[in-house]
Parts: sequence; structure tokens; C-alpha cells
Amino acid sequence: MNHFSWASPTTIPEATSAASAIVAEAMTAPGGSTTGVVKAGGIDLLDLMKEGMLAPDTLVNLATVSGLDGIAEEKDGLRIGAMVTLAHLAAHPLIRQRYPALAEAVGASASPQIRNVATLGGNLLQRPRCWYFRAKDFHCLRKGGGHCFALTGENQYHAIFDNQSCAIVHPSTAATVLVALGAQVELVNANGVSRTPLLEEFFIPPERDLQRENDLHPHEILTAIHLPALAGSLRMAHLKQGEKDSFDWPLADVAVVLDMAAEGRCIHAAVVLGAAAPVPHRASAAEYLLIGQHIDAVLAARASKAALEGARPLGKNAYKLPLFETLIRRAVLKAANA
Repeated sequence: MNHFSWASPTTIPEATSAASAIVAEAMTAPGGSTTGVVKAGGIDLLDLMKEGMLAPDTLVNLATVSGLDGIAEEKDGLRIGAMVTLAHLAAHPLIRQRYPALAEAVGASASPQIRNVATLGGNLLQRPRCWYFRAKDFHCLRKGGGHCFALTGENQYHAIFDNQSCAIVHPSTAATVLVALGAQVELVNANGVSRTPLLEEFFIPPERDLQRENDLHPHEILTAIHLPALAGSLRMAHLKQGEKDSFDWPLADVAVVLDMAAEGRCIHAAVVLGAAAPVPHRASAAEYLLIGQHIDAVLAARASKAALEGARPLGKNAYKLPLFETLIRRAVLKAANA
């Protein structure tokens, strides 16, 4: 690991001024470039540094910036500071009561030790876990190279949607639920200007940019995640399946959010798949089938099949199709009967 300096800003303006590069740009910056990158919990950042894939001049420590680690109720929903740890988020009474699918998703992420350090902001901004991307010996597309080695290589954990150019899957389980909930991210730049795009629109698919996963800019930090206020008729579920019960990224995960009318008819549906595509994947065909209907086992099965329309599994990940079909069907029924 190379030498680096350490910055401990206490205000957002100080932090944004020091954050001169996003991690994706810092990883492909030419030698001699001066880079200051943000450190939240540091789980992913330090992994990249230890593997020799990232060598910033300065780490900008957000732990010393006040106001980024709280969960506050607002008139239009809930504001979650970007530095809130996954453990704090999973245990928070308001999250468990109003957004149980989110509590379940983050409460089962990684290990207890990591959840006590990892932050929600860092979790959303972590870089892909593709082993070709993470290995210095493979100069893949996402690192500025000319080839995605996963397309014809070891791709059993890779994307089944939108995988024609780069076959990564988004590594954040929390993101799957947050997209289904309609969450927004709060971003502030060095001029004090903030923007709050939908999280779903903040993520960048490979067809827009092969080397970035999100729309974070230099001299800009993610300060909070906003959850909308939910109607009492809203029901939700999250299910995932991994090779291990703990400390594992999912092979597939599914978030379902349903707005159910008093007579049991679905008036709004969100079905989002994680570990399926380079960004959380919205299963629009499944949502269309559910809206306006009374949900039963037959309809849930139809929706689960519709959700996989357009899937293009690679050579070693076709097993994800029946896995997702089962999880989607179960998640729809779980949400509908919550």
C-alpha cells in the first residue's frame, strides 16, 4: 500500500473541497495525478488500496463531519445520514416498523463486525465485486481496458440482464430495497449546491458509462438517503439467496413493494431484482401484471415468469433463472399477505 495523507474535515464544505476525485476516476488516473477520495466506513476503499488498485494521495475521512450519522423523521418521510452504519440502520425502531424490508436486507448483509463499521452511503457506492475487476492482472473494460473477461470466463455470479458489454452485478443488497421504495440520494458539492435524484436514476448502467456505477461527481459527497413517507396500505418484502447464510453476497435478491386497496386489489407495485444486472433491475413486466389485480399464487407465478423476460444468462449462470423465479413468486406473496 502506498503512502497517503489523511484529512479530517469537520464540515461538508471542507469535505467536498478535499474530495477531488471519485474512486472510479482515481483508479484510472495517470501516474502523478493528485487525488483525494472520500472514506466512509472504509470497507471497500481499503480493499482496493490493499490490492494495489487504488493509490489516492489523500483519504478524506467523513467520520469527523457532523450531521451525517443520524436518522431523522421529516414531514415527507425519513432522512438517513450517509454515515449511518448498517447495524444502526437495521436496529432502528422507525426502520423496523415502517420499512421492514430494508431492516431485513441490511441486517443480513455481510457479518456483524462489518455491519458495525460499514455505512449505508459506502454500501451504495461500493465498486463491483467481479473477480476480474478486482484482480490487477485483468485490465477489463471497467478499468479502462478493452474486454469484459466475464462474458466468456467464470461468470457464475454475474448478470443475466444487460450483460452484453459488462457483466457485473450491483453489489449492494440495500440498493435493491431502496430502489423499490423510491428512495432519493442527497448530494452536495463544493459550492453548497445540493441535488436529490432518485437512487434508481443515480445508478449508471454500462451502456451509459463503462467505468462508473453512479453519477457522483468530483468535489461532491453523498450526504443522505431520503425515504418517502409510506401509506398505511403499503406492504413490502425482501428475499435473498446466497451460497452461505452469512457473510456472503447474494446469488439473487428480490424486493417487492405493493400498495393494496382495502378490497385486496393491488394499486401499485414495485418489483426490483438485485444480483441480476449492473444496476438494480426493475421488473416492469411483473409490475404491470400485478397492478389492478387481486394477488394469489397463480398471479404471483405469472409475475415471476414475466419478471425474467429479456434475461440473457451467460455460460455458467443460467441457474439464476429458476432461482429468481422462485424468489419473486415468494416475495410477491409475502408482501401481498403482510
